[in-house]
Amino acid sequence: MVVWSLPAKNDLRQIYNAIAYDSKIYAQRVAHNIAAKPDILDELPRIGKEVAEMNVENIRELSIYSYRIIYEITDPDVLILAIVHKRQDLQAEDIETIEDRT
Repeated sequence: MVVWSLPAKNDLRQIYNAIAYDSKIYAQRVAHNIAAKPDILDELPRIGKEVAEMNVENIRELSIYSYRIIYEITDPDVLILAIVHKRQDLQAEDIETIEDRT
C-alpha cells in the first residue's frame, strides 16, 4: 500500500499553491498527476531509481514533470517521503530531513 507522509502531502500542497498563483486549472492537473504517479508502486515498488545523493537501496525516486517523488520501500508498504524540484540540489541537511520523515 502506498502511504503519504504528512511532509510529502505538504510538499504537494505547496506545489499546487505555487502553480495556482498563475493557473488553478493547471495546478489541479499537475497536483492530480503527481498524486497518481506513485499508484504503480503497489505493484512495482522497485520501478524507481535509487536516489543518488542518499545511496540507500530502499529509498528511491520517480520523476514527473520537473519533480522527484522520493519514497521508501518498507514491508509491506511504500512511504512517500517528499516531492522535490529536480533543480533542487539535495545537500546533506536535505537528506537528513528526508530520512527523518520515515
